[in-house]
Amino acid sequence: MILFRSIFVFVVAASFLSRAAEPVFEESILPVLDKFCFNCHGANKPKGGVNLSLFTDGASVHRDPDLWFKVMNQLTERSMPPEAKPQPSSDERERVAHWIEQALDNLDASQLTRDPGRKVIHRLNRLEYNNTIRDLLGVTSRPADKFPTDGGGGGGFDNNADTLFIPPILMEKYLEAADEILDQADFTNNFPVQPGRFTSASSAARKNLNSFVPRAFRRPVTREDIDLLMELFHHSQRAKASYEVSLKLALKAVLISPNFLYRVEMDRGLDEPHPLNDFELATRLSYFLWSSMPDEKLFKLAGAKRLGQPQTLEAEVRRMLQDAKAQTLAENFTGQWLGVARLETTVQPDAKRFPSFTPALRKAMQREPAEFFLSLLRDDASLLNLIDADYTYANETLAAHYGITGVVGEQMQRVSLNDANRGGVLSMAGVLTLTSYPLRTSPVLRGRWVLDEILGTPPPPPPPLVPSLPPDDKPKEGLTMRQQLEKHRSKAECAACHQRMDPLGFGFENFDAIGRWRTELGGEPVDSTGVLTTGETFQGPAELKKILLTKKETFARNMTDRMLAYALGRGLEFHDRPAVKQIMTALARENYRGSTLILEIVKSFPFQYRRGNETETKP
Repeated sequence: MILFRSIFVFVVAASFLSRAAEPVFEESILPVLDKFCFNCHGANKPKGGVNLSLFTDGASVHRDPDLWFKVMNQLTERSMPPEAKPQPSSDERERVAHWIEQALDNLDASQLTRDPGRKVIHRLNRLEYNNTIRDLLGVTSRPADKFPTDGGGGGGFDNNADTLFIPPILMEKYLEAADEILDQADFTNNFPVQPGRFTSASSAARKNLNSFVPRAFRRPVTREDIDLLMELFHHSQRAKASYEVSLKLALKAVLISPNFLYRVEMDRGLDEPHPLNDFELATRLSYFLWSSMPDEKLFKLAGAKRLGQPQTLEAEVRRMLQDAKAQTLAENFTGQWLGVARLETTVQPDAKRFPSFTPALRKAMQREPAEFFLSLLRDDASLLNLIDADYTYANETLAAHYGITGVVGEQMQRVSLNDANRGGVLSMAGVLTLTSYPLRTSPVLRGRWVLDEILGTPPPPPPPLVPSLPPDDKPKEGLTMRQQLEKHRSKAECAACHQRMDPLGFGFENFDAIGRWRTELGGEPVDSTGVLTTGETFQGPAELKKILLTKKETFARNMTDRMLAYALGRGLEFHDRPAVKQIMTALARENYRGSTLILEIVKSFPFQYRRGNETETKP
């Protein structure tokens, strides 16, 4: 219902936005609407009360632009029209979605309500909890590894606030972890004020809490905050407990407080969007770049109300990217974006067929994209190197896997590549392994991966009850694997998607199921040729990567969408599009430098502002 209404709104408004496109629009879009929409949602007894004929002028586009963004997603995800109704073809869906995309891009930010987006109170995920405990108390035992697994939400990342709720079992784990953490922490170093001749136990406890709690809560504290904790201390003291036991009771209350477990941003009672205060900005920044709490310098700048100054903020971003803790950003982002985190869990090549796939090689495969990505951020290099580059990061184990000599030791190091077929994430062994099956490569998985993770244009899910291909790459009934795939995609219900996916995957067929180079398959030369739906032809990964580089704007949009979603801890919405467009403009101007992506996100409206009239209150 939403789909039908929104498509019609778009149709009427398109001529208002672009007269030149009107003839093409009429020819390509209106027949789709007539075939799939108007029978149910015309003026004659419109279903659900949705009468498409009510939308008659270009102003309609401004009444509900957010709806269009949802429609575009529903089209690409095939959630509308309803399953029982006749369905548009993949080509028809893509044409309508493309027009909606153009309409959204043509709307200037001044035509939209400035909205930094919904920001749910944000619980620390397991990684953030471990890192925060490490930086707060020096405890490195990773207590959150015992917590339930965090799910991935909008944007595909496990720091999405919408999915970070607290089930009862997690609250029990928090209580257990708090005790373990306080037992493991160096009590004297963390809480140096001790009772003595001139210092009472109560005075010592208050001084320690006044120093510790602002760091744990990541904001200035009030006397009331400390008084509540001191009541616990005094209660324990009245029960004849020691000073240390009594203080630990108050500290435990800190570690299970919502002010510690959540990244709290205060409601100011304002109707309009308003900027974060400096402490809230410091917290967003540190959990974006470090997945941890702000350090002493960030706290000092926030306390002086200087962090929000543009020059100071840029200097801090650059400093933080050079810090060792930025390794977490590279590992966490690439692990989830590229999927290489699954190398630790679900990816397992057949041990008999691939005996060289050792734990050491698995670990190096996972580290390669993280080290590579981090270098782009730190060295002001172009993000386009993610598609193609003449270097990578490898240790002795991975270099030997690639047939590269002269690399010694298990430390990851920059390695020059003399083979144009290598270079960029698409030819990294970790990516090639996770897009393969245990016994063979999969052009389908690899092609789909390129469409989804590199270009951000994923194909829809396959139809139900589609027969699977053999698990091995041996010829079947005299047909090679490529010939079997060609037969498979000759079916009408499979053709549209496989025509997009398969050629991309075939371009990397020279790499086996664990990313080694090969020239033969089943006694025949590897066929790595392909023709894309856009008409380009190629032979092998080197030529295919050059074609993908011509689609740099599509790649840049996908990178911006992914990184902004990661930074905000939520899926993107329609009102984020002006920010995305602004970031992409800056990226193109600065030759797609990695640091530019990070800096522009930090400077963006949704990162630095929050909505007015939020329902959140101080815990």
